[in-house]
Amino acid sequence: MTTPTLLWLRRDLRLSDHAALEAAVARGGPVIPVYIRDHLTDALGAAPKQRLDMALEVFAETLEAKGSRLILRAGPAREVLEDLVRETGAGAVYWQRLHDPQAVERDTRVKSALKDAGLEVRSFPGQLLFEPWGVATGQGGYYRVFTPYWRAVKDRAVPEPLAAPADLPAPARWPGSDRRADWALSAPMRRGAAVLRAHVAAGEAAALTRLATFARDRIARYAEDRDLPAEDATSDMSQYLTTGEISPRRCWHAGLRARAAGKPGAETFLKELAWREFAAHLAWHSPELLSDNWRPEWRDFPWDANPERPEVLAWKQGRTGIPFVDAAMRELYVTGRMHNRARMIVASYLTKNLLAHWKIGCDWFADTLVDWDPASNAMGWQWVAGSGPDAAPYFRVFNPETQAEKFDPDRIYRRRWLAEGQAQPPDTALAFYQAIPRSWQLAPSDPPPTPREDPKRGRQRALDAYQTFRAAREEAAD
Repeated sequence: MTTPTLLWLRRDLRLSDHAALEAAVARGGPVIPVYIRDHLTDALGAAPKQRLDMALEVFAETLEAKGSRLILRAGPAREVLEDLVRETGAGAVYWQRLHDPQAVERDTRVKSALKDAGLEVRSFPGQLLFEPWGVATGQGGYYRVFTPYWRAVKDRAVPEPLAAPADLPAPARWPGSDRRADWALSAPMRRGAAVLRAHVAAGEAAALTRLATFARDRIARYAEDRDLPAEDATSDMSQYLTTGEISPRRCWHAGLRARAAGKPGAETFLKELAWREFAAHLAWHSPELLSDNWRPEWRDFPWDANPERPEVLAWKQGRTGIPFVDAAMRELYVTGRMHNRARMIVASYLTKNLLAHWKIGCDWFADTLVDWDPASNAMGWQWVAGSGPDAAPYFRVFNPETQAEKFDPDRIYRRRWLAEGQAQPPDTALAFYQAIPRSWQLAPSDPPPTPREDPKRGRQRALDAYQTFRAAREEAAD
């Protein structure tokens, strides 16, 4: 009989379009799905951990319905896999690749050790459309600007998604498993966990339904409506791509079909998928993107790196007194998500109006976003701050008041998330007070916060700082 295959699951909690799963089934013999809570899982922020917890819950139920199981183990990945090999007699370990530096370092060590022990070890693509090393410039380097990257990949052939396997062969005896509840992955969210759960539909089935609805009803107007935060106009695929409950290939082909059907917003949707690929491409080739200014000269920019500064705390709490910024920060705290237009505005306010270091915002999002992705998050923050690849010019400072007039003219978005000043605030606005730490001592009956920073004055201060910074660089170069 063929020995069992351990299927090491990470950010790929789905059955369809899963290359490692298909290969494990094709190998013959039992397939034992396993998720390992190692140091990388433990390092996740509060909201990403809860979102993972929900994904694991649904995926375990999905496997049970197929006559399989999800084995949960905690500890260093190499040790856990070696223990499972001894317990099960497994002869192979398969997984789908991750591309962030910490995961690559871990996986390289694990693969080497398991191969030395005589096991068949294989890794497969699946998290991205295009492996980062597979897209190169004409000179053999990597792309540093999105537009030429887009031109390089937009017409590449992308295979159709794989079907889910009909059967998942089970072992005669399953190895022991931790209880998911004992891991308490949602515990860091504290009382906000129940609030967040009400705003998330986890699992592959939910992802496929959401994508189908988007492609049928909303993708045609995606280019126009995606900037309107009060509208349900976006795909919401980012959270499902983060947990791997849907594959990028599935999303790509939905976009291609919509484009072939003449739906005008499809091209913009495909570009957004490519933007995610571009972030991973850059992080692979220049991993400093994740933790440092991508443009080295920006290391001398006079960011304020104090995360405890009162103005920064007010930003985190949605108490800046700028309604659009505050609404966005509260949407984030309640739902674990934030509209993309709003993300640009709150990032601009923090890094330019307040001159706070982009890492402060990047770290806050890493703790509060259910769709947190290391490459996309860091590149997005550096794009707004001006220190990253394809960055917005530093003098592009989003004015949150004019942005609100343009993209939320009827104040629907702001009323949805801000309770102060409303006689009967909606449940969405009140949920913020159910989720936040009691130590913040905030109540919906509080008066609207007084603006801490005039947007025009903050913009001018940012421009003055940039001019001083640039002049110093030019003087040093002479």
